Amino acid sequence: MIVPNITWHKMQAMKEALRRHKQYLLTGVSHVIPFIACGGILIAAAIAYAFRFLPPGPNGGPDFTNAPVFVKEMLTIGEAAFKLFPAVLAGFIAYGMANRPGLVPGFVGGYIASMPQTVHGKTASAGFLGAMFIGLVAGHLVNALKKLHVPPILRPVMPIIVIPIFSALPVGLLMLALDLPIASVMVQLGIALEDLQSGSQMVLAMVLGAMIAFDMGGPVNKVAFFFGAAMIEQHNYAIMGACAAAICTPPLGMGLATLLSRKRWSAEQRESGLAAMGMGLIGITEGAIPFAAGDPLRVIPSIMLGSIVAAMVAMLGRVGDHAPHGGPIVLPVVDNRAMYVLAILCGMGVTALSINTLKKFTEKPEGGALGTARPTSPANSNR
Repeated sequence: MIVPNITWHKMQAMKEALRRHKQYLLTGVSHVIPFIACGGILIAAAIAYAFRFLPPGPNGGPDFTNAPVFVKEMLTIGEAAFKLFPAVLAGFIAYGMANRPGLVPGFVGGYIASMPQTVHGKTASAGFLGAMFIGLVAGHLVNALKKLHVPPILRPVMPIIVIPIFSALPVGLLMLALDLPIASVMVQLGIALEDLQSGSQMVLAMVLGAMIAFDMGGPVNKVAFFFGAAMIEQHNYAIMGACAAAICTPPLGMGLATLLSRKRWSAEQRESGLAAMGMGLIGITEGAIPFAAGDPLRVIPSIMLGSIVAAMVAMLGRVGDHAPHGGPIVLPVVDNRAMYVLAILCGMGVTALSINTLKKFTEKPEGGALGTARPTSPANSNR
């Protein structure tokens, strides 16, 4: 029959398109992993030093005012590496799609995605999800420009002048146009959290856990984190306790997943899992980003579920965190430490079991681990 045949071809074309876009994302991930690992480890080392050897700040968090110059510079370098990763992610996603002409609009769009916008005195940015989106947009736009028929005299300058200019401009304008609405939505989320505070604490814990894990250090994560930090000043430590347990769950859970089911993960992913566990111990949620960027449809729901469980267990156990930070590193300033550790372990376990179960039932057995973060040969070469 004709109709089923047409439908089958459409499904195959859709699967092929999804496969190609997954490879584009993985090209970006393979280049951004060193930035996340470098920045995360340097920041973690600086924070660990501050908690161990320096007095806490006014709100109980790490205070680097009297830190040695080397520790301050280590923190600065780590933060610089973290700030670069949205631009690198978007740039190499576009590169995977369109070769070198995609680098300029990708980097520009990714950089703008990381720029904070201020709404009613609060700041937010598009974060890594915005960088993924704009990287794909940049790649498609460059590929469209490369198909234009131009006079022979213009062909040598197309990939180095014409395409970068006429792709970076619309990509940058699009990201600038999206940044402010995204910031406005994040501010409204903060207001909604304040309203939830007067209701069920378990519902609030579920929402906070989901927000913390959703974009792993992005704007949604920051709304939940700063809400918890603000509650510390009001001597409500339970909300930050729920956030603290949820913060470290994504990287710790993904790291545990790579250890529990090694055959389902590539060698590079297993290495990323060890780095993620190190960052999770210091409370750096971004350690899970390489996994989420390469396989968002399975990883993001899994880590959200794990962080929801961690936050709920922490809230049930009356965990209180006196410092605006998360992970096992804040144990010295946590109330009900046993329940805090239990909450983290529960969240880790749920995350690891969820992602490994999803991979088991949705992953093709041939061709190695799905979502292997390896660079692809850039398509549509036009050097």
